[in-house]
Amino acid sequence: MRHPTKLSALLLAVWLGASSANVSAEQRDAAYHAYINRDYEVAGKLYGHNARNGNSLAQFNLAMMMIRGESSEGSPHTGVSWLNQAAEGGFAQAQFNMGLLYEHGHLVPRSQTMATEWFRRAANQGHGAAQESLATQYYLGRGAEKDERLAAFWYERAAANGEIASQYIVASMYESGDGMQKDLHKAMYWYVQAAKQGDQAAYMKAQFLLKHLTQNSR
Repeated sequence: MRHPTKLSALLLAVWLGASSANVSAEQRDAAYHAYINRDYEVAGKLYGHNARNGNSLAQFNLAMMMIRGESSEGSPHTGVSWLNQAAEGGFAQAQFNMGLLYEHGHLVPRSQTMATEWFRRAANQGHGAAQESLATQYYLGRGAEKDERLAAFWYERAAANGEIASQYIVASMYESGDGMQKDLHKAMYWYVQAAKQGDQAAYMKAQFLLKHLTQNSR
């Protein structure tokens, strides 16, 4: 079975578009425009001000800027502290990124157990990439006891959230009966969903299954 590849770019992506409490639209827009115009000094100060006022979105953005070395407000390790604060405050993207840090041992001691816990917290909030990561942890037995049924459950949740790798994986699980009851019609459905997003391997599998199901229905 193929597994999704997690890119470091996910960790370094700055979450700029969401709205958040305790920050006016004017403040949020000012920080956003400063950042996209590469005025990192101004963006960092604006995010820093709002972060210290307890705004989780600003805490996350400030953390990402520090980790990327874009802010003079603090070091990458200080960024991890802000990221952890945003994660503890319930910000799902921050929880997912904390999981990535622990999974790869970047700026924190590597710990698959901690990675799994953070992925779980974000997954429970409906974060698709975290659901996919949590599924992989269960499938491989990393940071949690190996459990193919739980892996299948979370892969299917991620697939329903549009995660293309999970759509292919769930399809293959239904096709083989790996972790769930074999069901070629459901396998076909998920291969088609992945194919619609441009997965050529899924397209080929869907074509093969369609031919197989058509022949067996005669």
